[in-house]
Amino acid sequence: MCGIIGCVGRGERTLDTLVDGLERLEYRGYDSAGITLLGDDLGVRKTAGKIADLETLLDERPVDGHIGIGHTRWSTHGPPTDANAHPHQDCTGDVAVVHNGIIENYQSLRDDLSAEGHTFTSDTDTEVVPHLIERGLEMGDSPEAAFRNAIAQLDGSYAIAAIVGNEEAVFAARNDSPLVIGIGDGTASSDREYFLASDVPAFREYTDKVIYVEDGEFARLDSELAVTDSDDQPVDKEVHSIEWDAEETGKSGYDHYMLKEIHEQPRALRQCLSGRVDELAGTVNLDGLSDRSPSSVQFVAMGTSYHAALYGTHLFQQAGIPAQAFHASEYATATPPTGDALVIGITQSGETADTLSALREARSRGAETIAVTNTVGSTADRECDETLLIRSGPEIGVAASKTFTGQLAALNLLALATVESARTRRGVVPELRELPGRVQSILDDSNAAEIAEEYHDSESFFFIGRRYQYPVALEGALKLKEISYEHAEGFSAGDLKHGPLALVDEDTPVFAMVTGDDEVARKTVGNIKEVEARDAPVVAVTDGRSDAALYADHVLEVPETIPRAAAVLTNVQLQLVAYHVANLLGRPIDKPRNLAKSVTVE
Repeated sequence: MCGIIGCVGRGERTLDTLVDGLERLEYRGYDSAGITLLGDDLGVRKTAGKIADLETLLDERPVDGHIGIGHTRWSTHGPPTDANAHPHQDCTGDVAVVHNGIIENYQSLRDDLSAEGHTFTSDTDTEVVPHLIERGLEMGDSPEAAFRNAIAQLDGSYAIAAIVGNEEAVFAARNDSPLVIGIGDGTASSDREYFLASDVPAFREYTDKVIYVEDGEFARLDSELAVTDSDDQPVDKEVHSIEWDAEETGKSGYDHYMLKEIHEQPRALRQCLSGRVDELAGTVNLDGLSDRSPSSVQFVAMGTSYHAALYGTHLFQQAGIPAQAFHASEYATATPPTGDALVIGITQSGETADTLSALREARSRGAETIAVTNTVGSTADRECDETLLIRSGPEIGVAASKTFTGQLAALNLLALATVESARTRRGVVPELRELPGRVQSILDDSNAAEIAEEYHDSESFFFIGRRYQYPVALEGALKLKEISYEHAEGFSAGDLKHGPLALVDEDTPVFAMVTGDDEVARKTVGNIKEVEARDAPVVAVTDGRSDAALYADHVLEVPETIPRAAAVLTNVQLQLVAYHVANLLGRPIDKPRNLAKSVTVE
């Protein structure tokens, strides 16, 4: 949520670079946008609404400068208004600040500053920061010292960037909110150019060399880059190379990023499996992760990642390992015992605040932690004892698609490498290797668009499944809710008759995941009969091995495979249904209202 972009050394291209960076950060979710450029003076332009509204404002009121910062805001303190949009300034107009996160002690700071005569013009917590800097300048601090002293007074989470007075520099600091620096090659007018952002896609077009700012560190970007700690001592930072191309963040001819990313799943699965499985030997190699043999496992995650965590519990439980999945937000506050459990945090961004808090709680209790994430160099990657990368590539659509599929594949690898028998590995590895091709066959032949046409105006949508298909039912409902704004619920198939069945009628299509022909499939078919008897239309997502199709109004076909792999296939069909329903309803699929790609506040 929220997005920061900044740059120095871009000369006359500074404005275009900032606006382009903001557009590339749209996927994070936002409701207002603004920029600051330092030229002859400090020019601020900001507005509620979309980046297109900001561009209109810039056409009407141009601004020039060669150093700048920009921001897309996702409202936390105060509604989306022009006044609440970032950047925020001090009383003199000489300081401009953008901020991601939440400043928890802002009210007491604001009260003190107001008593000193400072005037506030917004409802935000962020506005205290430029006034704190102003106070430091009035006391004789240098711009950098004023910035550092202001940061020292803050409690909470933040990634902050500021321009102070006529100092030709961008100052930045971070605590519990992502911040990354890009190192460019320079331009004709500058020996070196630097970029600052909350996420790499904001500047990936210009450089693939990055530095990750850690909690408690400060950065100064001018003709040189300086990173220091809280004691103002230099920090030697490792430069990382981003492996994916800038073109990967484009739509590549698709109408929406989400549709593109759904169709990228075969490639994402191949990337996840590459070099990690040996089909002939029936082995899985995850380097150091393969050496672990936990006595119990706890998963912590939120949203889509929580559904992956539920799936993971089934994998470990089937191997005889006690496993639980916790909503990360509850883990941190309820503090369940960890003992010698292995704690696995699942977070596509690696920056999910609730999940990071839960992982830190687990580590404080002596537990070993593993991050399952898509983002190299993220906070989860850096802080956990080990990391299992899902290798899905950049995902721009707010609603997760290929990253969920990648999480399921990665969790299979983790279970196979750590706790499952050689016999199980020999049976599962070939099926995992077939997943990319089987997903591609679904993408090529799916009739999801026809089913969406039939049911897109329904009052509610129910999704049911058992065992591995239960998390898929939850995820299918979540996808539909996120991007179509229609009411949808996922249930364990057996739970439907214990209350939710009262809501089922002829306007409630029920999507039932039924694969295989075992006891799980037979019981789910029984649940299909229950809803059919209530005149509810049934869509069976099935491989045809059971008689589910006999009791269904429509069928979404998936190839035959083992139960744990079948969940990946049924999920792809549900992603397509959600996409086509939302598209028929004219929803903004890539940027659903009120949602953010990376939730970096608790």
